[in-house]
Amino acid sequence: MNESISKIKSEVTKVIKGKDEIVEKVLMAILARGNVLLEDVPGVGKTTMALAFAKSMGLDTKRIQFTPDTMPSDIIGFSVYDKNSGTLSYKEGAIMTNLLLADEINRTSSKTQSALLEAMEEKRVTVDGITHDLPDPFIVLATENPVGSAGTQMLPNSQLDRFMIKLSIGYPDVESQIEIMSARREQDPLMNVRPIITTEELIALMDETTHVEISGPVYKYIAEIVQKTREHEMITLGISPRGALALSRVAQAHALMEQRDFVIPEDVRATVIDVFSHRLILNSRAKLNEYTPEQLLEEIVREVKLVQSKDMYFLEK
Repeated sequence: MNESISKIKSEVTKVIKGKDEIVEKVLMAILARGNVLLEDVPGVGKTTMALAFAKSMGLDTKRIQFTPDTMPSDIIGFSVYDKNSGTLSYKEGAIMTNLLLADEINRTSSKTQSALLEAMEEKRVTVDGITHDLPDPFIVLATENPVGSAGTQMLPNSQLDRFMIKLSIGYPDVESQIEIMSARREQDPLMNVRPIITTEELIALMDETTHVEISGPVYKYIAEIVQKTREHEMITLGISPRGALALSRVAQAHALMEQRDFVIPEDVRATVIDVFSHRLILNSRAKLNEYTPEQLLEEIVREVKLVQSKDMYFLEK
């Protein structure tokens, strides 16, 4: 693992105990310039993880606690008339930051949720017909609580598709729980997280990720998996081209973290469920039989097989 990447992980795991795999996956999404959706019950460390990443990477960060009365202007900003110049002056919203922590994003209106769409995909916002570029890098770490539906608004598929990965942290095991309680006896471990890299160094790591080589057969492998999601008898809505691109980017980040400058099928298999599961819409038959997106994806990946010959991969028909 790249030394800087390893040090970032070490800093974050000072406060997130027993969840090294989740920390690595969030880091992969960040290196791939993607947005992350953390879906879990309250109190498992979603917000703490986001703050630890921001601090370890020296990123400017802002937090929005979404509520039913949160307005789009709170996020993207608004224009104010300047009587001296006779023009509109742009007042920045919370989105003008490197890392936006969107807490409980499903507790606000669909109108406010949609204000994030342009920013998450195109890294810019438009207010009163004027486009404003967001800082580089720009990443959204959003959280939502799946327990209890009162006062919540489900994210539309168009917005879910803009999250590169969706993760669930889960409860810590007994040993990790003991560590958490012990570490917080006197102070918040978040105070001990140190900045490891600068913003410029993070951008360099992101650029390095984009240069990880993906061969034609691996692109074909991804495309075959995507196609099977579109043809599956229990899936109403399969993976979009945006989803396919997200998988290739996360696979590049996975390869980089494994100290390789090229992607292999194992990188794809290691990340496909986290990238694809929230993008699928299952039909009534699947729901009746209590299938989950994760189960169907595992089935699809088993069906698309590769054979290796002289360091090349070929689809097995």
